[in-house]
Amino acid sequence: MRAGQDELIRGGSARRGGRRALAAVVLAAAMALTSACTGGGDDGSSSWQGGGDGGEKAPKAAATISEPAADAKDVPASTAITFTTTEAQETSVEVKDSTGKAVDGEMAADGKSWLPAGALDYGQTYTATVTATGDDGKAATATSTFTTMAKPSKQIRVSSFLGDNQVVGVGMPLIVKFGRAIPEDYRDDMQRRMTVTAKPAQEGVWHWVSPTEVRYRPKTFWKANSTVSYKVQAGGLPLGDGWYGRSDLSVDVKIGPAFVMTVDNRTKRMTVTKDGKAVKTILVSLGKKSTPSSSGTMVVIEKLRHTVFDTMEELGPEEGYRTEIDYAQRLTWGGEFIHAAPWSEGVQGRTNVSHGCVNVSMKDGNWLFANTRIGDPITVKGTERKLQNGNGWTDWNMSWDEYVKGSALPYEPPAEPGDDTSPSAETPSPQPTA
Repeated sequence: MRAGQDELIRGGSARRGGRRALAAVVLAAAMALTSACTGGGDDGSSSWQGGGDGGEKAPKAAATISEPAADAKDVPASTAITFTTTEAQETSVEVKDSTGKAVDGEMAADGKSWLPAGALDYGQTYTATVTATGDDGKAATATSTFTTMAKPSKQIRVSSFLGDNQVVGVGMPLIVKFGRAIPEDYRDDMQRRMTVTAKPAQEGVWHWVSPTEVRYRPKTFWKANSTVSYKVQAGGLPLGDGWYGRSDLSVDVKIGPAFVMTVDNRTKRMTVTKDGKAVKTILVSLGKKSTPSSSGTMVVIEKLRHTVFDTMEELGPEEGYRTEIDYAQRLTWGGEFIHAAPWSEGVQGRTNVSHGCVNVSMKDGNWLFANTRIGDPITVKGTERKLQNGNGWTDWNMSWDEYVKGSALPYEPPAEPGDDTSPSAETPSPQPTA
């Protein structure tokens, strides 16, 4: 999420329900007769020593580290450095391990916290230093030395449906799954550690579809041929009931051409566009009245060059069937596919005879199969049944306002165009209407 909206860490705020309290911090400015500027005091506050009569004035700026507190033990390996500054024109954060090696990380956009690039090592000692420089050019520092917790025995696995360098369609949601349900009042913490970067920039949001799965989609379809990177910093993060995230996760994918399919039940035709231009019209047969196709926006979930549809157990010997199928592309978990149906070629474009699938000819099925990718969207219009949300990757079957409600964090539109970290502002790309 865009760091200005979803802060990487809730600096200075206590967890609701009294589950966690921040360490108390003592702010002190030490003055001595000797003329010198020193680092932070042992209590994690700003510290400066100035001259006596006629000596150098203290810095205007001041800094205080609120979390982790100085000398804290059993600190989660996911900890951020949370701090406050006053009168600061510039602020920097440095974290080093016990050998003096610097830890990579970055500042939150709000300038109130700093998050390591990855989980810290378990059972190790680190020193954080925050340096604040005022308009007088003088620096004030605060330090906190702390020790991370031992490796926990209860860890939750985090996984991604997509893998590095995969090329997907413009409707593909980013899907992250957890090996154990995340309690509702911990999902905001998890979501703060989940970032999406798209180039070019595109506004989007995370949406929790269940306690074990969260997805991300942009406001409109991904821009064709864009690149998308997403990161889940779950390693060492407390996730409720004594459980912690097992490890961090990062994935880089590429979005392919804008290959979009639209099916109109009135005309019994599919219109295919590529990057906004119509490239093909295909005759179809949809579900008959007793088994209508679903109207709504779906995406291709999986592709099967050859398979067997077997409904004997589900429908029984009178209604069930066992049929070999070519060029099958799954759209719903309930069994709706785009597929070649040579037995219905004589009525395609005129009559609906399928059991809910989008029937096309062998020739058109072959062409579609060769050109589609996982995540390519298809919108079906005008049938007797509406698509049920959750029956497939139905993220695009929800309005943007509905989708935003699934976020564990309050959503705010992007403030500045060109910010390439989610959510961001860009010219919207086309989105079909059901």
